[in-house]
Amino acid sequence: MLRNRLIQLAGLVMLIALPALSEEKLDRGMIALERGDGSAYIGWRMLKDDAPGARFQLVRIEEGGDAQPVEFDQRTTNAVDRNVEKGKRYAWRLMREGDDKVLATAALEVDGVEDPYVKIPLGGDYDFQKIGVGDLNGDGRLEFLIKQPDFNTDPYQQPGYWKKSPTTYKIEAYSLDGEMLWRYDMGWAIEAGIWYSPWVVYDVDGDGKAEVYCKAGEGDPRDEKGLVHSGPEYLVKLDGETGKAVAKTDWITREGYVDYNRSCRNFLTIAYLDGKNPSLIMQRGTYKLIRTAALDSKFNPIWTWEATEDMPKYRGGGSHGLITADIDADGRDELVIGSETIDDNGKEMWTLGMGHPDVCYVADIDPSNPGLEIYYGFETRQDTDGVCLVDAKTGRKLWTHKQPTKHIHNQGMIGDVLAEYPGMETYSGERDSDERWFYSASGELIEKREGGTLSPRPVWWDADPRKEVVTNGAVRDWDQDDMQKLEGKLVAVMDCLGDWREEIITSRDGELRIYTTRIEADSRRPCLLQDHQYRLGVAAQTMGYYYPAQLGE
Repeated sequence: MLRNRLIQLAGLVMLIALPALSEEKLDRGMIALERGDGSAYIGWRMLKDDAPGARFQLVRIEEGGDAQPVEFDQRTTNAVDRNVEKGKRYAWRLMREGDDKVLATAALEVDGVEDPYVKIPLGGDYDFQKIGVGDLNGDGRLEFLIKQPDFNTDPYQQPGYWKKSPTTYKIEAYSLDGEMLWRYDMGWAIEAGIWYSPWVVYDVDGDGKAEVYCKAGEGDPRDEKGLVHSGPEYLVKLDGETGKAVAKTDWITREGYVDYNRSCRNFLTIAYLDGKNPSLIMQRGTYKLIRTAALDSKFNPIWTWEATEDMPKYRGGGSHGLITADIDADGRDELVIGSETIDDNGKEMWTLGMGHPDVCYVADIDPSNPGLEIYYGFETRQDTDGVCLVDAKTGRKLWTHKQPTKHIHNQGMIGDVLAEYPGMETYSGERDSDERWFYSASGELIEKREGGTLSPRPVWWDADPRKEVVTNGAVRDWDQDDMQKLEGKLVAVMDCLGDWREEIITSRDGELRIYTTRIEADSRRPCLLQDHQYRLGVAAQTMGYYYPAQLGE
């Protein structure tokens, strides 16, 4: 399928075809859950290949009974079946209208217990820190991969930050049915902290099955304190079906980094640098020296980039994650590594020269500005502009926060949470004070508040086009009452089941929970994972800080 993009040239608007991306195959992600009133909610994916006017047929089959049609709003890809009874088991089949071919099935035993989530039991009484998704066997159904336990130590060598690793990280793969497929031990050469242990789940080699890529070492190179200063470092490819290491190459060298804090911050993500095929992106460094390397599926180098001594405005401009996005609308992915961007060919595009941002999001935030924008909040002290919105293609500041800032902290938020303001609202605040700022996409200060979370998590949950937020263990509209309580630590928000609305994944001891909405929608759209930038944003969530994925179109 060719992608199309509008290009303006000399006052003319032209529609050009861009190369087709290699995309993963997805099934319908169909689920059935009981609601509080005793009815059953059934949801499934609409896919990009579905015709715009596609109509579906849903039938219910009671154990030992005949198939009965379930009526639902054809503007949606969900249904509520009220003709179910407690104590009985049902199955639902999904077909295209007028076609007997079964697209998907879901089953549910109605027991009178309202569980708004799918539960995957883990292989032990532990929690987990990160989650990735991918189709490991090529059947179109997503598997769920975790990195456990939920322990983190920071390379910063000050009391309260670095802690000796109590155990090694394990990457584990599970089916949605709860079967543990395999476990990979990252070993003592990888300290138990997010900056030592980047990994990513994605089909890079193009065989239709996702692989796992992760940083690796050899043996136990820890010194008497528990630090890993020496030993070989690798990028390892794990077979998605078995978890076995099948290939490796050298990781970016430690040489040239002046201290442990800077040499141990590592990143790994995916980018379509040629607009068609996925490449692996490694990075080392955040605060001064930054090195970035692009590799193809066979670990052949594509390019390397380095913020050298003669590029002072680029040194120290890294963020706490890597963002992949086509910021110049040429059909190829660029990298937003913080307050600076790298083109698809490995050449720098622009830098703000403002140092390290904690808050960094790329999306179509302001609809009045063509293309994508980047919202920043800077950890580095700024006399002005420490919170700002910039044009992603050029780095031109569209609006800025004019007061001095000391340390804008954590991940902040962007999201269309208020209907009265066009575009997305933005939110961020100071680490060492209670100051928080809530701006419109156009730079209007909606509210300055004292205290509250630094990182509300936006989520599409109910039936309207506005996003809700997760704060204090519950889903709610902005500054409204709770609509769904959550249990466990929030690990990720992503559209991984059911219709286009997003799921909330939490970690509890011995359990992975996938909370999903059971609210009837009044619209439909393709699965968000089929949006290119959103999918790569989900892939990138297994390294660095957690940044919610953003749509690119």
